[in-house]
Amino acid sequence: MSISAKRIFDPVHHFIELDASEVALLDTRPMQRLRRLRQLGLAYLVFPAAEHSRFSHALGALAMGERVFAALRGHDGGPFADERDYHAQRRLLRVSLLLHDIGHGPFSHACEAVLGVRHEARTRAILALGEMRAALEALEVDPREVLSLVTGDPPPQNAVLKELVSGPNLDADRMDYLQRDAYFTGVAGGRYDVDQLVGSLRVFDVRGQPVLGVDGRGIVALESFVLARYMMFATVYFHHTTRMFERVLQEALREIWPDPRSLDPIETFLEWDDARVFEALRRARGEAASALRERRKLYGLAVEFNAERDLSAYDACLLALRKRFGDAIWADEQHQLMHRLPLLHEGDAATVPVQTHAGVVDATRASDVIAKLSGPAYWRKIFVRRNAADLDEARRLCRAIVEGSARRQ
Repeated sequence: MSISAKRIFDPVHHFIELDASEVALLDTRPMQRLRRLRQLGLAYLVFPAAEHSRFSHALGALAMGERVFAALRGHDGGPFADERDYHAQRRLLRVSLLLHDIGHGPFSHACEAVLGVRHEARTRAILALGEMRAALEALEVDPREVLSLVTGDPPPQNAVLKELVSGPNLDADRMDYLQRDAYFTGVAGGRYDVDQLVGSLRVFDVRGQPVLGVDGRGIVALESFVLARYMMFATVYFHHTTRMFERVLQEALREIWPDPRSLDPIETFLEWDDARVFEALRRARGEAASALRERRKLYGLAVEFNAERDLSAYDACLLALRKRFGDAIWADEQHQLMHRLPLLHEGDAATVPVQTHAGVVDATRASDVIAKLSGPAYWRKIFVRRNAADLDEARRLCRAIVEGSARRQ
């Protein structure tokens, strides 16, 4: 990499250095737009300092990717054919991490739910814009390789880079946002031992494929990372007030975007950011828009089930409430946010490989903590519309059901 053209100070990673071509990429309109998109959407209504942007997160993801790449190379040379290969992969990694959130709309998940287009599809259209092609050409980076790492389409050739950009467990995206979100929300449980984790990362050969994993001496750091993820879901990402306002926001967005297809042209989509949405909501006349302006809670939480393995009590509560209050009930089943916490684990698929005295094993075998937390965990909340149902009665119904279920166990 050439001599640094810009040093940006970040409260999480301190100085982040960029060369002139990376600065030019930052200066493109789609990248600058990320300054006007909050990383945590409406979470600032619960955690007032959570005003940080997707732009700062993109820089933080680059910083984490740089640390990991340097650590892998410093340990045993890393999975690189030669010096030229190392620099090419490093540049591709840095650019892909800067661009990994480029396709997000205002308030991200609420926006996608209303418009029906995932941010990965927007990424493809944005990278096809002339100014983005020119910026990537100056960086000697192929936009198809960036798409491969960010979206998985086409399938990436380098599994380690894919894991670092958009993998299910040890990506630099997650390594940054956990630290950043914990910092700005003040949630102490979201912090983890980042130095030990990065220093313990290794590339293992698993069934003939290079896979990013952890040296056995770093298993405690991996546990802290897993627990931080769990705590941030429980405390911030699935907070009932945030989820409630996101529901209200979706109702309001349907009012200001009556024809979702009108935002399909990528230039039109890029004109929207958080500020423009709020300006549109200021003029909107609907109940949802009014509730957002006034921070008025249209829904009340009747009951919540956090990281539950057994859904029988939830199902019983939902059935009873719908029988009593009908359409006034909203079940927040969070399908679009379903995670197998704390690490992704699909059937027989592995989570994170760990080097132990017995060889390379899955993290669930190397750690009792991870083993106990792994597997499907269901986060469910049931709300009632305050103007159409009695919240106190709904809570009494659910409390009786939950207590009866507990006695039978």
